[in-house]
Amino acid sequence: MSVEVAVRETAELGEGPTWDPAARRLIWVDILGSRVHTYEPGGGRRTVLATEQHVGAAKPRKDGGLVVNLRDGIGGYGPDGAFAWLHRDPVPGRRGNDAAVAPDGALWAGSMAYDETPGGGNLIRLAPDGAAAEVLDDVTISNGTGWSPDGTLMYYVDTATNRIDVFDVAGQQVTNRRELATVEKGAGHPDGLTVDADGCVWVALWDGAGLRRYTPSGTLDRVVPLPVRRPTACAFGGPGLRDLYVTSARVGLDRPAPLAGSLLVLPEAGQGLPQPAFG
Repeated sequence: MSVEVAVRETAELGEGPTWDPAARRLIWVDILGSRVHTYEPGGGRRTVLATEQHVGAAKPRKDGGLVVNLRDGIGGYGPDGAFAWLHRDPVPGRRGNDAAVAPDGALWAGSMAYDETPGGGNLIRLAPDGAAAEVLDDVTISNGTGWSPDGTLMYYVDTATNRIDVFDVAGQQVTNRRELATVEKGAGHPDGLTVDADGCVWVALWDGAGLRRYTPSGTLDRVVPLPVRRPTACAFGGPGLRDLYVTSARVGLDRPAPLAGSLLVLPEAGQGLPQPAFG
């Protein structure tokens, strides 16, 4: 499986790749750089949006624009670029981290303490009508979230546990949390994830210099080495959702690899699932 450079960049903490089918572009963020990046594989066009706070994730909105998971809560940019808060909940020493849009159009947004205090983060659900509810508390580093192809299961990573967990989905609630897989000591730490059309879970391994693919039963069936020590998240995109994009980070590395902080791509890595827009 080949690995190519989609965008050569020096992001401090690249995260959250998301395919925007309406605009035929990939959206990703540099959390600590307070930047939202877009990249159009068809023509190579790029844009960069500076946010006023650290930005953990950015996702497309159904009516245009973006929803963003910021330090002090969740905000939205309209098609004209105008910003408004959708859910503001500032907590000293805490910031937004990874987020994902569920099949029903709700945003599931995680947070973490800057100093990674155990239990310093949470996971909330922001409904399309703006109603917010805390789903999980006592979270340390809220990261990858994704759903099975039929929408009956939700996968979730709290990186500090070194596990990928799975929940049953019951309406707007998730229940019966259990372990899908554990990343063994020395192999890195699970970060962002995506689910493919076969129902398999791809996860980026922070400090593990690679990706892993787990079957719905939790069996490890693929390991993909990467030329960066700290890959952070992955998502399918491009024509037919066949290319797997991977974000990476250089933060905390004394001697980062030349591609650390870049957006990588694995052409024809598999078959992704269409990702809904917020709202």
